[in-house]
Amino acid sequence: DVQLQASGGGLVQAGGSLRLSCASSGLSFDDYAIGWFRQAPGKEREGISYISISDFDSTTNYADSVKGRFTISYDNAKNTVYLQMNSLKPEDTAVYYCAAVLIGDYNDGFSPNYYDYWGQGTLVTVSS
Repeated sequence: DVQLQASGGGLVQAGGSLRLSCASSGLSFDDYAIGWFRQAPGKEREGISYISISDFDSTTNYADSVKGRFTISYDNAKNTVYLQMNSLKPEDTAVYYCAAVLIGDYNDGFSPNYYDYWGQGTLVTVSS
């Protein structure tokens, strides 16, 4: 069974940093892309970053809302994808999710509709 577990959320002041982790089991990064999404109260789930890994290289993508502030990375040995979030803003407050999709099974990695497996969310609260 594929399982994803997101962690690392918390309360941070504006301008601060957090690192989220997405620990996976039952899948290989050779086969699956991993995406990070967030959902603020009353808003739709938003894709913010995703990574696909092949031949020890990786392709990363960022939504404009987080580009230059967030960095997605992975540790193959730990089957874990990270999201380093710097310069956090109050508008980054949301529940953050990680998800997995078969590489080649999506046209838009920012769309949650393509993703097959989801972790539970982790809450990030940024105070002003």
